[in-house]
Amino acid sequence: MSDRIPMTKVGYDKLKAEVDQLEQEEMPKITKRIAEARSEGDLSENAEYHGARESQGMLQAKINLLRDKLARAVIVERPKEAGDEVVFGSTVIVKDLDFGDEETFVLVGAGEEDYDAGKINVASPLAQGLMGSKVGQKVSIDVPAGTMNFEIKEVRFD
Repeated sequence: MSDRIPMTKVGYDKLKAEVDQLEQEEMPKITKRIAEARSEGDLSENAEYHGARESQGMLQAKINLLRDKLARAVIVERPKEAGDEVVFGSTVIVKDLDFGDEETFVLVGAGEEDYDAGKINVASPLAQGLMGSKVGQKVSIDVPAGTMNFEIKEVRFD
């Protein structure tokens, strides 16, 4: 996995804070649970011990995944000026040509996505299909659920 992951400084800081919280707060809690369960004696039939060890493994896997993202992160500055092309960090308003409604998407980096708020990861199929498009252009994007057809109505940088 050597692919670089574009993200803003805000997204990077958010991921870093999550890793710190998991390592400094959550991992010690699990380590304490393991120690308490170990003190109860026979480990072969101790469900609490085995459950705590499993939780520790899952937490460590999550920490490793987040650390990998941070290691491959490339901080990308958002453009200061508005243009008419969809790029990382832009807010794009599209008209769904199949349903007629307008949708707003913000192309963000890893750790910043919030699909309910319209913030989509720049690496997602939808964002990749929008990248490079210009105002007035019609695009067809293949996504796992089928093909989406949009017309780019506006590009701005909030």
